[in-house]
Amino acid sequence: MYVFSNRLKIASFVLMALGIIGLASGFLTVPKTVDEAKAIVASQQGGHGESHGEAILDELGVPKSVQNTEEAHGAEHDLHVLHQLQSRPWSATMVAAFFFMMIALGALVFYAIQYASQAGWSPVLYRVIEGVTAYLLPGSIIVLLIVVFAGTHFYPWQDKELVAGDQILQDKAVYLNFPFFVIRALILVVGWNLYRYFSRRNALLQADAVGYKPYKENFKISVIFLLFFLVTEAPMAWDWFMSMTPHWYSTMFAWYIFASMFVTGITVVALVTIYLKGKGLLPMVNDRHLHDLGLYMFAFSIFWTYIWFGQFMLIWYANIPEEVTYFVMRIQEYNGLFFGMLVLNFVFPILVLMNSDYKRIPWFVVTTGIMILIGHYIDVFQLVMPSTVGPYWQFGIPEIAAICFFSGLFVFVVGTALAKVPLRVKGDPFIKESENYHY
Repeated sequence: MYVFSNRLKIASFVLMALGIIGLASGFLTVPKTVDEAKAIVASQQGGHGESHGEAILDELGVPKSVQNTEEAHGAEHDLHVLHQLQSRPWSATMVAAFFFMMIALGALVFYAIQYASQAGWSPVLYRVIEGVTAYLLPGSIIVLLIVVFAGTHFYPWQDKELVAGDQILQDKAVYLNFPFFVIRALILVVGWNLYRYFSRRNALLQADAVGYKPYKENFKISVIFLLFFLVTEAPMAWDWFMSMTPHWYSTMFAWYIFASMFVTGITVVALVTIYLKGKGLLPMVNDRHLHDLGLYMFAFSIFWTYIWFGQFMLIWYANIPEEVTYFVMRIQEYNGLFFGMLVLNFVFPILVLMNSDYKRIPWFVVTTGIMILIGHYIDVFQLVMPSTVGPYWQFGIPEIAAICFFSGLFVFVVGTALAKVPLRVKGDPFIKESENYHY
């Protein structure tokens, strides 16, 4: 039975403490006035100030009346920049919060698929997957609180004055309104966590059950959950991310979020499995199980790339102004990250995991898994930051602090869950097949 060591507990608490301190600093040090925001932007752009711009206009012979009009537009722009800089700690928190939540949710979907398909290879992994999915409850509640209270830091459609002057947002107001937004978010979070609770309960009941009633219950609710997830994952992607840029839309966006979620969930399951097997706690897991986890990592890295390319290529080729603006910002201001995540999420996995034998070697899977997780953190970073912070992004204290806090919380919750019950699954009708899995 796994024992959550004091060393890991202390490390997780230290990470959470550092994260709280860093995030508090990030929220407290955001610019409060336009002048503070202009000073920050000037320092980022090499110190060219307002007087420099006025001198250029005078030299070009621009009339004062035109200059005054430009100043009015400039004042509006300065307020927008202030708002973007104030959104940075919110955005950094959202990126890390959703990244770790989607790991748990992706693992839960993978778990449901195993039950619904009555898979014979995977029951030896059930306790590991259940441990990873334990993070879903605190993780989803935190993300829910962030999206509900972020307001116009994330969602321009919540600004009544902006909506009043924007016909497109008025047309979308039937769907994009705050009460309905909150109701949808609550339905998603409650539904996901109810399945996790009942599936875990039934799985533990099956260990001591006479017959297979708990297993059959899990089969039924897994099918229902997968249908529920198919219906609710798209509104989650639209509401929490796509509506950050409410004029833009993509019919492939929900699949894109799902691909990232699913591959990261499976990757963490593989990493935790290797960690526990290295401690001698999963003797029933063999290199064939590891191979199949690596195969899923490989396959869904390709699937993610297919969706990424399909979405990007169609928008680039059509070159419709309302659509290309989404990628113009990311390519111009986030160029290294935008194409770097493609290397981490596609090139690296396909080169390392294409060979079947490499999928059976733990350190190959661990190395690839780490690259995949880094790549998909950048992916979530790309989803949020360009829409909220725009070109004024940095990777500093708020971002690092958010990673520290949520990684510490993740380790603590998952470690605690793994230590509660024995890792060997009992009573499952396919457990013998899983333990003797060879090909």
